[in-house]
Amino acid sequence: MSLVISIQSQVVMGHVGNSAAVFPMLAAGLEVAPVPTVIFSNTPDYPTLRGRPLPADFFAELLQGLWDRELPQRAAMLLTGYIGSTEVAQLLADFVAQAKAANPGLRYYCDPVLGDEQPGLYVPREIADTFRDRLLPMADIASPNPFEVAWLAGQPIAALADVPHAARKLRMAPGAQLIVTGCRLRDTAPGMLESVIHGPGGISRHPTPHLPVAMAGTGDLFAGLVAAALGRGRSLPQAVEFAQEQTARALARAAEMERKEVVLSDPGFRAALLGL
Repeated sequence: MSLVISIQSQVVMGHVGNSAAVFPMLAAGLEVAPVPTVIFSNTPDYPTLRGRPLPADFFAELLQGLWDRELPQRAAMLLTGYIGSTEVAQLLADFVAQAKAANPGLRYYCDPVLGDEQPGLYVPREIADTFRDRLLPMADIASPNPFEVAWLAGQPIAALADVPHAARKLRMAPGAQLIVTGCRLRDTAPGMLESVIHGPGGISRHPTPHLPVAMAGTGDLFAGLVAAALGRGRSLPQAVEFAQEQTARALARAAEMERKEVVLSDPGFRAALLGL
């Protein structure tokens, strides 16, 4: 089985961060080593929030535990998402560099979870700087949304031609692939959103119906689904289209149940993962 190390947030109730991304990877038949950056009782959308970011020394111990078991040396992919403190961000950047040096075949998938059009940037600027200056330049794959691209690259994504310019400003490595998720470009068809992939093979557009819902965990689930499909041998365009379809299923199910986060219990969603 392909091994994925997934380093991001975790919640007790709901599906965001690893609590959204790990299940689809496991259901698809991958081996997953999840490491939390924060542990919260729930998402911030509720009246109360318990828990906290992992202390830096505790997080460092968990990373050392990965080395003790030689997981970075044999992993096929490293996925990172939400980071809760500047200290953890720096430790994570060091770990990514060391893991890629120890395992040249490791693919690093960076999901730079920084914010969205509403409410804007929701991590400290120092964490966003670490994504821009240290993590994204090491990434083989990255999947920011348009707000994150605009913040990181200093330019909005309004037209297809903006994507290659933004990719260069992100200083991603030669051969890296950028997925800009949730795009509404000037010529995007009404009622649709697009994921735009830019890489060495050129640029491709992947439209999907726009659902009028916004839920915590959407981007985390999308990244987990992309990783699941890649781990089962799909190409990146195929993985993105699979992730779009299954994310839409999870959002529609959550809307039916009047939930605040994505829901992973839809029978078609589970069957599609087993079918990978």
